[in-house]
Amino acid sequence: MATVLPLFAAGFLGILNETVPAGLLPEIARSLRVSESAAGQIITVYAIATALTAIPLNALLRRYSRRALLVGSLVAFAICNLVPVVSTNYVLILAARIIGGVGAGLIWSNIGGYAARVSPPALRGRAVALALAGTPIALAIGLPLGTFLGAATGWQSTFALTAVLSVLVAVWTLVSLPSLPVVESAHIPFRQMVRQPGVSTVLWVVAGFLVAHNLVYTYIGSLIVDAGMADQIQWVLATFGVAALLSVWATGRLLQPYHRTLTIVSAVAIGGGLLVLCLFGSLPALLYVGVAAWGFGFGGCATLFITAATRAAGTDDVQSAVVTVFNVSIAIGGAAGGILLAIVGTEGLLWSAVAVMAVATITVLKSTHGFPTWKPATSTE
Repeated sequence: MATVLPLFAAGFLGILNETVPAGLLPEIARSLRVSESAAGQIITVYAIATALTAIPLNALLRRYSRRALLVGSLVAFAICNLVPVVSTNYVLILAARIIGGVGAGLIWSNIGGYAARVSPPALRGRAVALALAGTPIALAIGLPLGTFLGAATGWQSTFALTAVLSVLVAVWTLVSLPSLPVVESAHIPFRQMVRQPGVSTVLWVVAGFLVAHNLVYTYIGSLIVDAGMADQIQWVLATFGVAALLSVWATGRLLQPYHRTLTIVSAVAIGGGLLVLCLFGSLPALLYVGVAAWGFGFGGCATLFITAATRAAGTDDVQSAVVTVFNVSIAIGGAAGGILLAIVGTEGLLWSAVAVMAVATITVLKSTHGFPTWKPATSTE
């Protein structure tokens, strides 16, 4: 399992690069002499670059070594973070963020399949869960981590540290991961993949989960402030992160026999947690309960979706489609959340997220192709 740790670190850095600036936007805006809205575009262009390039680049580079692609992507992360350290040119920083977003798309599209290939069959589920765990963990702690580091060392120091970490993980990947031979198989076009029974359903569920999550999580600070708990933001976020970690652990141990059940539990936990926030979010104790349930539901979802999509499509190529939907949904959730927050406030925002999760949950329950009941292989002896 130790072989998979560089993959975990790469996935963690991919999301960390995307989320850390959110906690530093006021400082970044002042330094670059732009508005906070303009500064926020360094997050937007990263997600858009990932969404637009994941599918075509993985198809174009599919004959290249996966290790080489991962190392190249980590170098892209280093560039993405080093440029803001040495320059305050807004356009140049946006260009560097686009490079980082391209690298993220390549990483998220490959770490799950790589982990499966370097692990023995009996440990494959745990290996994939561990490799993909960097995504939910970084989503859970990226914002508070960025805020803390920015306050302690300044935003450029935070970017410099992330650049150094990217280089270290690139070296770690190069020396510790095997350079697996390219799997010679016919490339399956995206349109053909989504026609496979269950694939389009899985992608719609991914969209539902991520839109609902980002509707609220992007503006969780406003939610906590409205509840009169402004001094507890870091503890609320820590509760979400710990619950997400528990979910990652449970998913890794139970993925093979209970994939469908875990997906249903995940949907119900997220929807239920958000519903608790709708009804009782003004009560501190119940706010923590709602956030914990939400975090537990969200923690293992990346592993659940990658596994479901790969099984339904019959190829690892589908991971790039999941990555694209993942990032488009992040952008949609954040943008729609901002509009809803201005129009209907945090309460309306929460009810909107609950409604989206209700549709996603029903879709999971009705889908027998995208989320089938696991059946052990029968012996042929």
